[in-house]
Amino acid sequence: MSEIISRGNVENGDKLFKARCAQCHTTANGAPNKQGPNLYGLFGRKSGTVAGYAYSDANKNADVPMDINIFKYLTKLGIMWGEQTLFDYLENPKKYIPKTKMAFAGFKSEQDRADVVAYLEQSTK
Repeated sequence: MSEIISRGNVENGDKLFKARCAQCHTTANGAPNKQGPNLYGLFGRKSGTVAGYAYSDANKNADVPMDINIFKYLTKLGIMWGEQTLFDYLENPKKYIPKTKMAFAGFKSEQDRADVVAYLEQSTK
């Protein structure tokens, strides 16, 4: 885990999530999908796999971005959500997964991203 992610503040992440994410996502076990999928069980899950949510083909077939993928000769690795992948994704979702349906522009602040990751790590278990 990177140093910045380890300094994530759960309380601030909760506020940020409620202000910028909760209109499209839920985090509780059994909560419905909204405009975006329910995020319960997010960590350790492959992108595009929440049952009952109509993902874009881009998300269902997402690969690790080539500038991040150290195994450039492999294709269709898929994105496994973890602290670092989520931190990177939340900076600019449309750059990380081109053609995703997610309209959110991202959190430019590293601290905001770390805070949201910390909140989601706690709230989606």
